[in-house]
Amino acid sequence: MSLTQSAKKLRHKNDLKSKSPVFSRGFFAGENMKIYVDADACPVVKIVEKVAKRHSVEVILLCDTNHILHSDYSGVITVSAGADAVDIALVNICRRGDIVVTQDYGVAAMALGRGAYCIHQSGRIYNDNNIESMLNERYMAKKARMASSKNHLKGPKKRTDEDDKRFEAAFEKLVEEAKAENVLDFTRHG
Repeated sequence: MSLTQSAKKLRHKNDLKSKSPVFSRGFFAGENMKIYVDADACPVVKIVEKVAKRHSVEVILLCDTNHILHSDYSGVITVSAGADAVDIALVNICRRGDIVVTQDYGVAAMALGRGAYCIHQSGRIYNDNNIESMLNERYMAKKARMASSKNHLKGPKKRTDEDDKRFEAAFEKLVEEAKAENVLDFTRHG
């Protein structure tokens, strides 16, 4: 079974599970908005699920076979381990009006190209105005690391409660904006 068929089967299964009018009626062109999380080592999964529950929005966690996940709220798609396998799967199934949570600028750029909303685990919103400069920064940092062993960057700082609060506030706002935009778009074109 292909990844696309698996994703459709998961969507159908989750739609049958839910009695919520949000899931059955949908927000965008007859389909419901979904939140996709690049969940391999993602520190904000619980926050995403908490906000999604408040808004009755479906969450799909994507991980590879090295990071098996289970959730009482979210659907989980596990893809075979491999370079960028989760990233490619996520970009292939997200669509216009969905929300993507990722720390990968490349994934964000591709998801934005598909019309999805994107947010970093720090709470920073990716958009058409900032993604190019973020990709350039990533490229320059990689180039510096490869040029000299002295330029290795330290790992990320330890996550704090303040980081979680900042992400939750930004994510809450993004979900509200995406839902409002999807409803407007649906009434214009639905």
